[in-house]
Amino acid sequence: MWRMAITLIVGALAVVFDTTIVSVALNDLARELDAPLATIQWVSTGYLLAVFVTIPLAGWAQSRLGGRYLWIAALVVFLLGSVLSALAWNAPSLIAFRVVQGGAGGMMMPLMATLLMRAAQGRNIGKVMAIITVPTALGPILGPVLGGLILHLADWRWLFFVNIPFCVIGAWLAWRNLPDDRPAPDRPRARLDTVGLLLLCPGFAALVHGLSQVEGSAGFATAKVLVPLVGGLVLVGGFTAWALTRTTAALVNVRLFRHRAVASSATLLLLGGISLYGSMMLLPLYFQQVRGEDALGAGLLLIPQGVGALLARGLAGTYTDRIGPRGVAFAAFALVAAATVPFAFVTADTSEALLMAALFVRGIALGAAMIAPMGAAYVGLEHGEIPDASIITRVAQQLGGAVGIAVLAVILQHSTGGAHTPGALADGFGTAFWWSVALTAVAVPLCLLLPSLPEPAASDDAATAEAAAEA
Repeated sequence: MWRMAITLIVGALAVVFDTTIVSVALNDLARELDAPLATIQWVSTGYLLAVFVTIPLAGWAQSRLGGRYLWIAALVVFLLGSVLSALAWNAPSLIAFRVVQGGAGGMMMPLMATLLMRAAQGRNIGKVMAIITVPTALGPILGPVLGGLILHLADWRWLFFVNIPFCVIGAWLAWRNLPDDRPAPDRPRARLDTVGLLLLCPGFAALVHGLSQVEGSAGFATAKVLVPLVGGLVLVGGFTAWALTRTTAALVNVRLFRHRAVASSATLLLLGGISLYGSMMLLPLYFQQVRGEDALGAGLLLIPQGVGALLARGLAGTYTDRIGPRGVAFAAFALVAAATVPFAFVTADTSEALLMAALFVRGIALGAAMIAPMGAAYVGLEHGEIPDASIITRVAQQLGGAVGIAVLAVILQHSTGGAHTPGALADGFGTAFWWSVALTAVAVPLCLLLPSLPEPAASDDAATAEAAAEA
């Protein structure tokens, strides 16, 4: 179990570092590539959308290739996307190559959860979730600092070259340590739900694209906003209807939403993704644009949030197993909202010590806010439903990230439009942080829908199902 966990964590760090490294480099990329911030933010948003597009394919691909070979293949593609991103010649080419990276990353994250949950045989879900979130916890600590150091000492292209050792070592460890779980040659091959793929993935991409186009005084009342939003809703609704009438496996098993734990977990992870990724875009920009920090300085100031997330990981996993995810999630989301409030009152001269203290508390809360609902999603599920639950939770979190970046970038653009002094810019950032607080606060009462106590019987059923499947 631990050998598999370490193997998967090494490869996953490439994906997580890539996201957090780029988050502190948006200003530099906009300057170096001579592109507006509204365009450069698609370096992050396009990556997250690509992640979402391939997440639903993870279950099908695993059934065809096996977890070991799919993990190695995804690392190879991610390596290729990293090299191409480093060689990009303008903003559109960089965005395109980031999409390649995101496509590979989308396969890896739900696959990591599925492999570890199956290895644990349904027991100690909180501790398993703590292991799975190690890369997410380390990313905010080391990623911004690494990104700042790279931009301080070298060219921006090294932001992507740095992924090479993680990909190479991760693939080598996977070849050595992951079990060969390829399906037997005489086993029926899983068929890809092509119709579902053509409905679901473009649908959510259209929704996020529409949100990113909200700008100016017209707001939503423009064709470039309404057309993709309405089209996206139609496509997602069409997929839901298609999936519910399927007699064979749909791209995503939407029937799992009948489980209250799955539905509430997905909703909370969506809102948590908005809070996590949206703030990861706002925070370094605030330190750079308002406080005058360079990328390295912004990365160093973000360390307390990552340290808090790392420290919370073990405790959150233990208490999720001991008292259940409901209480842990309720306290965590409430604390995330409270710890974000100081940033809504920021000025150009707000004490850095106060902000870093708030970031530390916010990191602790974010770490717990991710672990508790992720663990809750697996409570009471059958062995064969684990891959679909992994896909649903990862889709929710990554979609929340894409929405958070797009929506808060638009809000920030509206709030800081015409602002030229640090004080005026700080007011605009305060407005964007108030929106982040509000979106997080919505999740607090929804935490009460999660399971209140651990259900050992469900874990035993999962272990029994695992043993039966192996037999």
